[in-house]
Amino acid sequence: MTVIEARGLRKTFGTTVALDGVDLRVEEGRILGLIGLNGAGKTTALNAILGLVPYQGELKVLGRDPWRQRDDLMRDVCFIADVAVLPRWMRVSQALDYVEGVHPRFDRGKAEGFLAKTAIRRTSKVRELSKGMVAQLHLALVMAIDAKLLVLDEPTLGLDILYRKQFYDSLLNDYFDRSRTIVVTTHQVEEIQNVLTDLMFINRGRIVLQCSMEEFASRYVEVMVNPEQVAAARALKPIHERQAFGRSILLFDRADRQQLAALGEVRTPGIAELFIAVIGDQTSQAQGAAR
Repeated sequence: MTVIEARGLRKTFGTTVALDGVDLRVEEGRILGLIGLNGAGKTTALNAILGLVPYQGELKVLGRDPWRQRDDLMRDVCFIADVAVLPRWMRVSQALDYVEGVHPRFDRGKAEGFLAKTAIRRTSKVRELSKGMVAQLHLALVMAIDAKLLVLDEPTLGLDILYRKQFYDSLLNDYFDRSRTIVVTTHQVEEIQNVLTDLMFINRGRIVLQCSMEEFASRYVEVMVNPEQVAAARALKPIHERQAFGRSILLFDRADRQQLAALGEVRTPGIAELFIAVIGDQTSQAQGAAR
């Protein structure tokens, strides 16, 4: 089942083009990481998927038009934004009461079970909780809703490393069951590399890379080149080169791993290294063209 499908998705704000003819397809049971710089179009894309902004082009989410059928769509979709939206005056028990009253697919027992694993008290007000606890509460409320699509926009922004790890562990162990679909944007890409099934880079409103994590692992390779082999490695046309520990590290796309192994230490790159290679080069080219 296709959960999200967009063709020629376009959104402008005055003269600013936020989305520029985006084509994407997300299948059921996948975890997609949408990665981009600030202002690249990530949040605008999520807002279109959630039916929060009108757009040009074609977009279907769970078979529905999100702008025209948003009320119906939101029965099957949950969303966590980078800024906590829970009222600070509300007690934890009141938050449970509220969601139970407004969402027909909320399972209060599940939410209570998730919260039992935390130090959050039902009598506490949201303003008395740390930012990490607010994220835990928000996640408990969302995971207790039987939704088909979960959209996360920088969900762990500002959290310390312990809460970030707990957040993604809970997401995988307590929520994701391969029938649900998750779309997540984040700047902390190293932490989600082993969570994702699919990867997408967006830059200046356009999708510039999309692949499964299986393709990512087989397609891209990074080599810490032996000093005497640098010229030979460069002759194989890497897509990026950087320096670390006084040595050259070259990144290749669809290269012969056996051939590269003779030139130095071979490994699969991180998402961050590939992002810098793809987006950094495009940014440099754009700046050069503007001069």
